[in-house]
Amino acid sequence: MKTSLICSATFFSLAAFAFPANLLKGDISAEQLAELTGLARRITQEAQNKPQPAHVKRVFDADAQHVSTTGDHAYIAPGPDDIRGPCPGLNTMANHGYISRNGVASIVELTTASNEVFGMGLDLAAFLSVYSGVMAGDITSVSIGGKPKSGLLGGLTSSLGLIGEPQGLGNSHNRFEADASPTRADLYKTGDPTSLDIDLFEQLIAMPKGPNGYDLTVMHPFRGARLNDSIATNGHFFSGPFTQLAVNAATYLFTYRFFANYSDEYPDGYLDEETLKSFEGVTGEKGSFQWKAGRERIPENWHRRPIGNDYGLVSLNSDALDALEHVPYIAAIGGNTGEPNTFTGVRIADLTGGVFNAETLLEGNNLMCFAFQVVSIGAPDVLRGLLGNVLLAVQKLTAALDPLIDALGCPELTKYDTTLFDKFPGAGSGL
Repeated sequence: MKTSLICSATFFSLAAFAFPANLLKGDISAEQLAELTGLARRITQEAQNKPQPAHVKRVFDADAQHVSTTGDHAYIAPGPDDIRGPCPGLNTMANHGYISRNGVASIVELTTASNEVFGMGLDLAAFLSVYSGVMAGDITSVSIGGKPKSGLLGGLTSSLGLIGEPQGLGNSHNRFEADASPTRADLYKTGDPTSLDIDLFEQLIAMPKGPNGYDLTVMHPFRGARLNDSIATNGHFFSGPFTQLAVNAATYLFTYRFFANYSDEYPDGYLDEETLKSFEGVTGEKGSFQWKAGRERIPENWHRRPIGNDYGLVSLNSDALDALEHVPYIAAIGGNTGEPNTFTGVRIADLTGGVFNAETLLEGNNLMCFAFQVVSIGAPDVLRGLLGNVLLAVQKLTAALDPLIDALGCPELTKYDTTLFDKFPGAGSGL
């Protein structure tokens, strides 16, 4: 069902911000509400007092930043045996041969291609690639969509002790994919979290553009509106620490940071409607958009982020904090309890034994520290439902996680009380 967006000044004014009524209709206690309200007030005050740095112009290098769409990287639509999935960026890279065109890619492929095509930092690209391989693949490779066809993963399934076939990213709900996506519907609302939802795309396109087109001034309020809609319509909505603070945030942040076209005029990138349509596989005009599965492509004469200005984990943390300045309630962890508008919050301090709380989450790199340490602690329990060789999977994941956590300077997290999620039917074995 098509929903309307409220694009009022409250989305854009920190001083005027108020929690939406539908977020507060559940069983949130007075203490939890006070915690969230205090979070909003502190973010607002810090944002108002924070000195505004001078805009740093990026040096644009047309030759270095141009991404090829010819020769080996010419666009080829997927064939009947090729796999495509919920991530437009991965689909795009497969369609242009930057990763395997059959849609089953190795961890190395995913890491190097994400850096080459989009300028994703190798730290972030390596982790996301390893994580996807562990949570949805055979540890060394993964299908970017549904279950891989027999043999596409190179016969590694039995040697690694996996139980059954790898499921692919299209079947990774609450492990990799999350509710309240910018262009995909919630799993428990429609049963299809993989296909682009034309109504949602129409809503995104209808948003007032910012100074850099569909930039973060658009993505932040749109994310808040999508969260509200999921709470109001999806009784199984769940907002976990990793899926909400990192994965869901990334779907909005990456849309602008990686799809924007860079130029002399817009050294920080400009994302217009036609470019967004191309990367999302959409054709047609407003009111009559059409989408065909797996038809995402790089626009002609498109230029990626500046070389040397890769978007890594620290950048993600910074942008995620910026999102909280504009829409503080997206930091709420919890979910609906079986019916729409029953959102119940979980205190971060209770989840972490007091290591993190609503105040300390805003300090330094703590936002991503919390999200990624949850993966480190919670993954073994999740993996027991997916893998036979849990030890090997955890070793691979730890090898990718530990350097990130060390680089972020994270406080030690030893407790993560997942029993607090038992009341949420949509939580499952999610993170």
